[in-house]
Amino acid sequence: MTMTAPAPNDQIAKRNVVILVLAVAIMGSQMPMIFIIGGLAGQSLATNPCLATLPISLIVAGSMLSATPISAIMQRYGRRVGFAIGALGGALGGVIGGYGLYLGSFPVFLIGSALTGVYMSAQGFYRFAAADTASDAFRPKAISYVMAGGLVSAIIGPQLVKATSDAFVIPFLGTYLAVIALNLVGVGLFAFLRIPRPEAPREDAPRGRSRLELLKTPRIAVSVICATVSYALMNLVMTSTPLAVVGCGFTQDNAADVVSSHVLAMYVPSFFTGHLIARFGVEKVVGAGLVILAGAGAVALNGVDIENFFLALILLGIGWNFGFIGATTMLASAHDASERGRMQGLNDLLVFGGVTMASLSSGGLMNCSGGTPVEGWTAVNMAMAPFLVLAGGALLWLVLKPSEARA
Repeated sequence: MTMTAPAPNDQIAKRNVVILVLAVAIMGSQMPMIFIIGGLAGQSLATNPCLATLPISLIVAGSMLSATPISAIMQRYGRRVGFAIGALGGALGGVIGGYGLYLGSFPVFLIGSALTGVYMSAQGFYRFAAADTASDAFRPKAISYVMAGGLVSAIIGPQLVKATSDAFVIPFLGTYLAVIALNLVGVGLFAFLRIPRPEAPREDAPRGRSRLELLKTPRIAVSVICATVSYALMNLVMTSTPLAVVGCGFTQDNAADVVSSHVLAMYVPSFFTGHLIARFGVEKVVGAGLVILAGAGAVALNGVDIENFFLALILLGIGWNFGFIGATTMLASAHDASERGRMQGLNDLLVFGGVTMASLSSGGLMNCSGGTPVEGWTAVNMAMAPFLVLAGGALLWLVLKPSEARA
């Protein structure tokens, strides 16, 4: 969030991208770690199996509720302050979550999960920070490169789970200690960011559009819908994946490997997603993402062999990448600098609101919609269909509108 024009050669923007990539790689490792063990730990602590994925749901809910305050803090005090708050929230969430495991207390564990959502929310703004100092030509690439930092976190996170989950007598306690360390190590990176602190608005400064006016803008409305559906469906399926893999007779390490391949697939395409957007247009890339998400559901419904899990989750990651990065790029070009804090906070509130609902639904569909893990897994993947139709219809409506009516 800056009112400063980007340097013509994008020198500052490239420096910021490097720092943000490192932040995603280091601190972002905690997200695959928690998504791998969250449902399994919840299942061991909860008295009702339908609540197994509630810890993950509360992470997403915490992210949703903190998105608007963190965005406002960044608008007033700068990106570095907001990112530091996110890292401290992640560390505190790790402390309380680990303490909940130590006590064997599901409610305490849930409190830690909710605080972890503060970090997740802050990480969501890394992509916008990458765009702040970038030129129009470099912006989609900057967003894409920062998202690519997740490639490293996809490798580090699952391996840390394997190394730490049984390090103590209490399962997963070592994993939460590692989460604390990642946040404390990574927070120092933000001191090197060079994103100017936003200037205080003058009395005669443009106020920009209201939230309602922004949402009535066709391009913004469709970008929010596509981002929400892409992220929510990815979360819906990924949250249930460890439960499905273990429930279908495979091991916890198998589940970690499947999630690792999924997270790699989420971020490997980021090396060229920006180039695809520049060449083919953002609408086509978002549309391709929705089609690939549908393909992931089809593969998952075709069987529960380990190969099906791997292929379905890989397609799920690629579809999320195209859909979410494309929608983010669409949104970044559809509002002015004076509207950034308002629109970006609103966007993440809506996106993570949808993700929260998907995460809450995931455990119920997986554990309580049928008598077997196979039936639950089928229900999870069938639930994708109506939302893909919604997002695809909205995108098609935007493409068919006259160009002057889209803005």
